[in-house]
Amino acid sequence: MNHLNNIAYNQFPDFLQKKIASFYVNRVGEEWNGKHVLRGLIPDKNALILTSNDYLFLANHDEVILAQVEALRANISVPLMSATFLHGENPQSVTEKRFAGFFDSEEAILCQSGYAANLGLLQTLTESTETPVYVDMMAHMSLWDGARLGNGHVIPFLHNSVEHLENKIRQFGPGILMLDAVYSTNGSICPLVEMVNLAHAAGCIIIVDESHSIGTHGPQGKGLVCELGLTDKVMFRTASLAKAFAGRAGLILCPRYFSDPFGVSSKPHIFSSALTLVDIAGLNMVLDLISSAAVGDIRRTKLRWNSLLLKEQLLSLGFDVEESRSQIIALKTNSEWETIKLRDAMESHGVFGSPFCRPATARKRPLLRLSLHSELTMQDLDRIYIACKQISSSGILSKSRTIS
Repeated sequence: MNHLNNIAYNQFPDFLQKKIASFYVNRVGEEWNGKHVLRGLIPDKNALILTSNDYLFLANHDEVILAQVEALRANISVPLMSATFLHGENPQSVTEKRFAGFFDSEEAILCQSGYAANLGLLQTLTESTETPVYVDMMAHMSLWDGARLGNGHVIPFLHNSVEHLENKIRQFGPGILMLDAVYSTNGSICPLVEMVNLAHAAGCIIIVDESHSIGTHGPQGKGLVCELGLTDKVMFRTASLAKAFAGRAGLILCPRYFSDPFGVSSKPHIFSSALTLVDIAGLNMVLDLISSAAVGDIRRTKLRWNSLLLKEQLLSLGFDVEESRSQIIALKTNSEWETIKLRDAMESHGVFGSPFCRPATARKRPLLRLSLHSELTMQDLDRIYIACKQISSSGILSKSRTIS
C-alpha cells in the first residue's frame, strides 16, 4: 500500500502504529480497495453540491453577510471566555431570549454546536443517576455520547417503533426518551405524537433533537414539536444551528431555571468559549429571514416541492427511498466499497452527495446522502434524476438496495 510506505511509523508508539496500520490496511486497503470513502473528486464551479445542510440556502444571503460584516466593523470588545461567566445584558443572552420567545420555550441556551448541546444536556441529566435512557437506534451520535458521558443506562429501541419503546418502558420504568424529529441519515420523520404521548404518560423526560426540522418545518419554521402542539410535553428540544439556520452554534430549549444549573454542570459548556459577535449577528438575521413570509415561507414551500419531486423520481427508478419524508434522501448501499462506487458515479455527473459509513451508520448500512435545498432548479433536479437513472441501469447498486 502506498499509504503505508509514506508513513514513518517509527515516530509513533507501538499502540498508535497498530491503530494507523489497521486503518490503512483493513479499511483503506481491504474495505475501500485503496480509495478513501471521503475523498472523491474536488467539485468545480459547475458542480451540484448536495453535501451542505443549508436547507433554505441562507448562509450566503446578502442580508446575513451584511449583518456579520457590520458586527465586525462595530469593533465592540467582548472577552473571549466561557459562556458560564456571562451574566446581565449581553449579546448572547439577548439572543437566547429571542430564540426562546420564537420557539415558544421558557428558556434557551446557545452552545458551541449541536453536538456540544446534546453532549452537555445529556451529561447534565444523567450524571450520578441510574435513570434509564431510551434512545432510538438511529438517533444522532451526540445523544448517545451524551448519555454515556453521564454514565446513563442506555436502552436502545427499534427505529420509530412505538411498540418496542412501550415494551422497554414497561420493562425498565420511567426515564429519559431521546428522539430526532427528522433523522439525519435517511430523512425519516419520527412518529412524535405517539411516542411523546406514550413516554409522557409513563412519566419520562423527553428530548427531541430538531436539528433537521427547525427552519424547515412548522409555522414560521418553528419545528415539528411546535407544529404538532407538543411543547408542553417535550421538556427539552435541541438543535444544531448549522443546518437551516446557517450558523455555527447549538441550541437547547428548556424549562425556566434550567440554564443556571446547566451552566455549572455541562462540561462542554464550561470548557468552551461563548459565541462570537459575528456568529450572533448572523443567527439573528437568519431568524428574521426564516420567520418571514417573504423569505422563510416561500423557501420552505420550494424545499418541500423539490424533496417530494425528487423522491417520486427516484422511486420510479427503483431506488429504496421510501423512508424519506423530508429534504434528506439516502441512496443506500450494501458495503462501503459500493458507496465509493456510487459516489464516483454521481460525481462523474457533477453531483456531489455525502458518503456515510460507520460510525455515522451501522457497519452494513452505508449510504450516500443527498441534502436538498430550496434553491434547486428544475434543471438541477433533472441533472440528479439523469445521473441516478444511468446508475440504476449500470448495475453499480446491489438488487437488495432497490425496490424494483
